[in-house]
Amino acid sequence: MIGTEQQKALLALAAEARSHSYSPYSHYAVGAALLTEDGEIYQGCNIENASFTPTICAERTAFFKAIFDGKRDFAAIAVIGSGETPAFPCGVCRQVMAEFCGKDFLIITSNRDCTEVIVKTLDQMLPCSFGPKDMP
Repeated sequence: MIGTEQQKALLALAAEARSHSYSPYSHYAVGAALLTEDGEIYQGCNIENASFTPTICAERTAFFKAIFDGKRDFAAIAVIGSGETPAFPCGVCRQVMAEFCGKDFLIITSNRDCTEVIVKTLDQMLPCSFGPKDMP
């Protein structure tokens, strides 16, 4: 479990990552900071596309960067949007998390000002996930 100060630091890095968002269609910038079990941090932002389907969320950007670097063990992710309410990972991002993370993986979400912070486990966010453990 990571402490409150580390959660704040991750949220600050997620806010920094949000500044790189390419979101001309939704005008909703999102940043993420993914903490690996060995203490490395990978940042990501949402990147939109006019045809919408190729759009990628900040969470998956961070995960895919880490996976490309060979990381497979993750502790937590902080996600911060540009809205007044906390930014929760979408279903696709939660499913990616289920592929690579345990049920106790922490998801830290916040609104744009960090005045509202919510911390949940992956199991709380995606209680009936489908993953490698379900494959024959």
